[in-house]
Amino acid sequence: MEFFLLILLLLIIIGLSSFINHFLPFIPVPLIQIALGVLLASLPLGIHIPMDPELFFVLFIAPLLFHDGKNVSRQELWKLRKPILLLALGLVFVTVFAIGYLIHWLIPSIPLPAAFALAAILSPTDVVAVGAISSRVKIPKTLMHVLEGEGLMNDASGLVAFKFAVAATVTGFFSLAEASWSFIVIAIGGLACGAILAFLIIQLKIFIRRLGMEDVTIHMLIQLLTPFVIFYIIEHFHLSGILSVVAAGIVHTIYRDRDRSPAMQLQVVSQSTWTVLIYILNGLVFVLLGLQIPSVTNEIFKNPLFNNWEVSKYIVIITAALLLLRFLWIYGAWKWVWAFKKQFQKPSIKAIGTITISGVRGAVTLAGAFTIPYVLADGSPFPERALIIFIAAGVILITLIVASIFLPILARTEKGNTEEQREEMERSAMIQTIDAAIRSIRELMNDDNREAAVSVIATYNQIRNRLNNVSDEYSKKLKLVETEIRMKALEAEVHYIEEMKNTGQIDRETAYLTEEHVQRMMIAVTNRMHYRRLFIWSLIKRSMYKLFVPKNEEQLKYRQEKSKKLIKLKVNMAKAAIQYLKEQMTPENEHIYLVIIGEYNEMIMKFKLAKKGADFSQYIELQRELRAKAFQAERDEIQNLYEEGEITIDVIRKIRKQINIREAYWMEENSVHVH
Repeated sequence: MEFFLLILLLLIIIGLSSFINHFLPFIPVPLIQIALGVLLASLPLGIHIPMDPELFFVLFIAPLLFHDGKNVSRQELWKLRKPILLLALGLVFVTVFAIGYLIHWLIPSIPLPAAFALAAILSPTDVVAVGAISSRVKIPKTLMHVLEGEGLMNDASGLVAFKFAVAATVTGFFSLAEASWSFIVIAIGGLACGAILAFLIIQLKIFIRRLGMEDVTIHMLIQLLTPFVIFYIIEHFHLSGILSVVAAGIVHTIYRDRDRSPAMQLQVVSQSTWTVLIYILNGLVFVLLGLQIPSVTNEIFKNPLFNNWEVSKYIVIITAALLLLRFLWIYGAWKWVWAFKKQFQKPSIKAIGTITISGVRGAVTLAGAFTIPYVLADGSPFPERALIIFIAAGVILITLIVASIFLPILARTEKGNTEEQREEMERSAMIQTIDAAIRSIRELMNDDNREAAVSVIATYNQIRNRLNNVSDEYSKKLKLVETEIRMKALEAEVHYIEEMKNTGQIDRETAYLTEEHVQRMMIAVTNRMHYRRLFIWSLIKRSMYKLFVPKNEEQLKYRQEKSKKLIKLKVNMAKAAIQYLKEQMTPENEHIYLVIIGEYNEMIMKFKLAKKGADFSQYIELQRELRAKAFQAERDEIQNLYEEGEITIDVIRKIRKQINIREAYWMEENSVHVH
C-alpha cells in the first residue's frame, strides 16, 4: 500500500508541475519537477527512494530513447552525421581528457582516473531537458536536429568512457588500445543487434497479423515491451543498450513508413499511449532526480572534511569549463568541417552560444554517477564518491538554470523591443488566436449547427479583416474589394428575380417589391448615408400607414400571405447569392467572402424563424456553444504562443483582456436575444 501511495504522489507532482508551468512558462518543466522533488524529499514524510542505476536505465532511459529514435528525422540524422559525430564522439572524448585533468588539478584528492570518470559522466547532454527548454526558443531546425542527434548518441559514448574510467580507478589498470577497440565493439554491436532484434519483433507482429489477430491490445503490448526487452538483452551481452534502443526506434519508424496495412486504429492508439507514457516517464525522471539531491547535498554539507564554499566553487568552475570547451569545439567544428558544405551557413556568435547553452546535463549524468562502486578492488573506499555525485548533481542544476535564463534572452534580442515591433507582435498574435478559433468552429461544424457556425465564423472574419488593415491604403483597397463583391452578390439576386419573372413563378407586384428591396441594399452598400435616410423615411411611412389606414381582416390575411411569399422569395434570393459567392471564392479572398456568406446565412435563418413564427432561442444556443469553444481555442493558442516565447507577458495579458471583454459582450448579447 505504501508503494502505491508513493507512486500516486509522484504522479500528482508531475501533474502539479504542468499546472505551475502553465502560469510560469518561463521556468522549464524539468526545473519545476526537480524543485518539487527536492521539496518532497525535504518534508518530514520519511520518503526515500534509493537510486538503482540499472533499474533506472532500463525503466526510464530505454523507452525515452526508443521514442526519440522513432521520432527523429532519419534524413536529417544522416545528412548531419558529421557535426553530430563531432559532438557525440569528438566532444565527449575531448571533454573526458580536458575536464578530467582540470578536475584532478582543482581537487587533487580525486585521482586522475576518477576525474576522467566524472568528466565522462558530465559529457552527455540530456535530449529530454533540451527539448523541454528549447520549445520556448526558436532554434533553427538544422541546429535542433544536431542537438537531438547529439543527445541520442553521446549517452552511449559518455557512458562507455565512464565505465572504462571507473574500471581503471577500481583496478588501477588502463589500456587505450583495448578501450578504443572495446568502444567500437560496444557501439557498433549495440546498433547492429538493436536493429536486428527490432526487425525480428516486427516480423513477429507481422506473423501475428497473418494469423488474423488484429487485436490492437496485443500489438500495443508488444510495442511497449520492445525497448525494455531489447535494452535488457543487449546490456546482458555487455553491448550498448542505449544505442540499441535508438536503432530499434529508427527501424520501427522505417517499417511504419513502409507499412500499407489499414491498421489506423493501432496508429492512433500507439500515438496516444506513447504520448501519455513519455509524459509520465519524463516527469518521473526529473522528480526522482530532485528526490536524490537533498541526500547528496546533506552528505557533503554536513561532512566537516568538506568546505561548503570550496565545493560550490568547484561546481561553478567545472560548469563554466564545460560550457567554454563546448563553445570552442562548436566554433572550431563549424569553421573547419561544416563550412565545407554549402547548406551549412557559418553561424553568428549568438547562434553558437545558443547551441552551447542548450548542452544541458540531466538524468543520465546523475544515474551514471550513482553506478560508481563504493569500494576499489583492494577493499578501500572509492575516492571521493560522495563529492563526485554532488558535483554531478550541481552541474545538472546549473546547466538547467543557465539554459532557462539565457536561451529566452538570446531569442528575445532577435525580436527587438521597439514600440512598432511590439504592436506587430500583438497584431500577429491576435490573428493567430482568431485563426485558431475559426479552425475550432470548422471542426465542430455539422448539418445541425451550420448556419450558426457560419455566422460565428463571419464575426471572427470581420475581426480578422480589421486586424489586417495595417494601413489606410490597404483598408481602402479592402473596402473597395468588399463593396465590389457585395454588389456582385446583389446582382446574383436580381438575376434570380429575372429568371422567376420570365418563367412566371412570381407576379409583377412581388417582383416589384423584391427589386425595390435589392435596390435599397445596393444603395446601402454604395451610399450608406442615403440608405439611412431611406430607412428612416420607410419607418415613418409604416407608422403613418398603421395609424391612419383602418384594419381589415381580409387585407390583413392578404398581407400575411404576401409576407410569407416575400420571405420565401428572399430566402431563395439569398441562397442564389451564396451559391454565386461560393463559386467565386478562392483561398486568397476567402476571409472576405465568408463574412458576406455569414451575413446571408444569418438573414436566411431569421427569415425561416420568422416564417415559422419561432424565436431565436435554439439558434442562439448553438451560437453560444460554438463561441464558448472558440473562446477556449483562443485562450489555448495565446497560451501556446507565450510558452513558445513568441509573445511577452504584457501582450498575453492584453489579448486575454480583449478575449474576456468580447466573451462578456457576446454572451450578454445572446442572453438578451434568448430572454
